[in-house]
Amino acid sequence: MSKNYTWLYNRLRSMSLPEMIFRMRQFVQKKTERSSMGWQPLVRLARLPEPILPFDPNQTPAVTFATEQPIFRHTIDINQSIDWHLDVSTGLRFPKTYAKDADVRSGRNGSAKYVWEINRLLFLPQLAVQYRQTGDRKFLTQFVAISRSWFAENPYLTGVNWYSNIEVNIRLINWFISWNILDASALAETDPDFKSFVELQWLPVIYQHCVYSHKNPSLYSSANNHLISEYAGLFIAASFWEFPESATWRAYGKSGLEREMLRQHSRNGVNREEAAEYIQFITDFFLIPYVVGERTGNPFSLAYDGHLIKVLRYIAQFLDCQGTFPRYGDEDDGRVLLLDDCHPHNNFKSLLRSGAILSRDPLFKQLSAEWGKSPRFDLKNYVLFGQAGQAIFESIPTQYDLLGSTFYEDEGHFILRKQEIDDNLGQLREIYIHADAAPLGFLSIAAHGHADALSFLMHVDGQVFLADPGTYSYQTDPEWRNYFVSTRAHNTVCIDGQNQAHQAGALLWLDHYETQTLSARTTSEFDQLSAVHNGYKHLNCRHQRTFLFDRTSDVLTLTDVVENYGKQSRLVEVMFHLGPDIQLDVTSQNTFILTHPDTTREVVLAVSPELQTEVVTGQIEPARLGWYSDGFYQLQPTTTIRAFMTIEPGQLITLTHQAMIYSISSPAIQVSNQLTHQFASLSNHLKLPIS
Repeated sequence: MSKNYTWLYNRLRSMSLPEMIFRMRQFVQKKTERSSMGWQPLVRLARLPEPILPFDPNQTPAVTFATEQPIFRHTIDINQSIDWHLDVSTGLRFPKTYAKDADVRSGRNGSAKYVWEINRLLFLPQLAVQYRQTGDRKFLTQFVAISRSWFAENPYLTGVNWYSNIEVNIRLINWFISWNILDASALAETDPDFKSFVELQWLPVIYQHCVYSHKNPSLYSSANNHLISEYAGLFIAASFWEFPESATWRAYGKSGLEREMLRQHSRNGVNREEAAEYIQFITDFFLIPYVVGERTGNPFSLAYDGHLIKVLRYIAQFLDCQGTFPRYGDEDDGRVLLLDDCHPHNNFKSLLRSGAILSRDPLFKQLSAEWGKSPRFDLKNYVLFGQAGQAIFESIPTQYDLLGSTFYEDEGHFILRKQEIDDNLGQLREIYIHADAAPLGFLSIAAHGHADALSFLMHVDGQVFLADPGTYSYQTDPEWRNYFVSTRAHNTVCIDGQNQAHQAGALLWLDHYETQTLSARTTSEFDQLSAVHNGYKHLNCRHQRTFLFDRTSDVLTLTDVVENYGKQSRLVEVMFHLGPDIQLDVTSQNTFILTHPDTTREVVLAVSPELQTEVVTGQIEPARLGWYSDGFYQLQPTTTIRAFMTIEPGQLITLTHQAMIYSISSPAIQVSNQLTHQFASLSNHLKLPIS
């Protein structure tokens, strides 16, 4: 109980006075809407809408989707009866009580995320595709049976599946896609049973979802990706189904999307939530309405179109040569659509194919495929753009240009990169470093940010050497949640084991740190970045980090300046978290050799000699350390190099670490001895700033 009061107090701290008034109105609405449980609207449309998406089953490659659907670390078989309120990971079930009373935080009914993932109905468009491609009525029968089951088990405002508006709108989008693939209006003309299903069951539930979406906006400190989803789902639905309120809903959704496109992205198209994996999820919420607007003669503004291309261009720059993204911030494997025609599917690359169609930029087409391979056209893009889109994609010339470094200085994201062609192997080689000097997150609660100021990661030839360990969970498993968002779980400096901001709840940060980029420049020979943050001012400490990447010698040098201007000694820890497939050899107390089985290059990591070091793998006590989460609710041990020392009151220390990437054929000891020479000459040449 005391934890609940503490969370409520901290949540109120994050709110403005207007938001408090809004929350009071929501509270009153919650009480008054209880009487609407089970509401069954009478819905009649003048006509059933015809498809606006150009899906031709005869032009798409035959696709077979698995009946075993992935639900994080579990699966469900959609050929079997589905319990819509069951958390399949724990066997616990949410009660079918008033939706807004649902307990999604304590875990006593299981994980709402598991339940919601099933109830997004991402598999319904898959069934629709298989029916249209094969003509086999078993897929249509299954589509209708699953839908009827959902309608029966989830009356309006009953159960946890009516709790979150983002879930409501993802269902709306998947019903829209399914209707278009099925050509439901034509099917209803020839199939009386299907017509009855559409008119008496499906349309009323779609209408309920539209009403709920419009009445329950996520505003103020919650106005992040949830709000985008609400505008997107309602705009798409109201553009397709002509309900009495559709004109109002269309205008509401469109103006909201126009506003949030600019508000939730920087001028360079970088999303402000500071959660990299979320970018593919959020971008679909902007892309699909864009397509619908074009198809219905209600296009978005030129500013919206231009900003969408900027978002896609950031995606193009922040992927490594294997299409792996820098895993800063939260990730939960969220998808708006799950139309995959090959596995594993990379939705970032699918978005780049969309970008190629919209902009006709060869770079998007190039980066949507593996190096040297012919870019393919995926099913999701075919559903959205049809044969005309595929023709545009195939008409774009295929080129293979090497990418360099890209600095997003205003946003605090820096991509340090070297690409070259190995003529002997005919392969692309890449050193990829992402340095993070960005804010904690978006809005007052920064819900999906991690305390990772001045952290970095390193990929070599598309393999993860120095990693961001991931997310694992949100509301449930608080000990794991606290670890994965913590400063200690990132490749940066941690002082006294404390975070750089105050974690007041699973999705609530207070006392956000501020970052400042002191200098940033890139040349043909090197990249240099120096930044500082104030996240440890409550400890009377300060951390500044300089990155220096020499592309001529493939050396990354980190310089940490830590100042203790207080009256107490402090523990300084410098963390290096390794990817889970990295093998580690220790050549001396502070020199480590990192290897990966899928690349012919290795990394020698030399940690500052002033620090003591220890290697930790899969530790629980005395504190969690050495863990990696490859996806939501996925967990495995990994190796962490922990370097540490005590800094005395009034002391300022400078710590220098170096990582050199070299071919396996190079003598490791020789490489290790070269490291100190490299930094001395480069730092003197560049006159690194210490502020």
